[in-house]
Amino acid sequence: MQTEKNKKMEVITIILLAVGLLGIAIVAMAISILVKKGGKFPNTHVSGNKHLKREGIYCAQTQDKLAQRKGWRKVKFENLKLVQDMKAGK
Repeated sequence: MQTEKNKKMEVITIILLAVGLLGIAIVAMAISILVKKGGKFPNTHVSGNKHLKREGIYCAQTQDKLAQRKGWRKVKFENLKLVQDMKAGK
């Protein structure tokens, strides 16, 4: 009976230590943001990386928008032919 109580106490102690360490880490990050000039989170998105921009690498959404824009430019409406309305079977 005593060993089961000890095991439960050990598990509870480990869980409390883990929660305490996570709490300390979160508080430390909050303090670093408050102390930092500007106090913003760092931009980790692809669009915020100067080196990737220089290489012409964009995020998937931007690449999709650029490809769609390029596709629309290729469409020529001058050669568009309209089909006359036809009745079914004729």
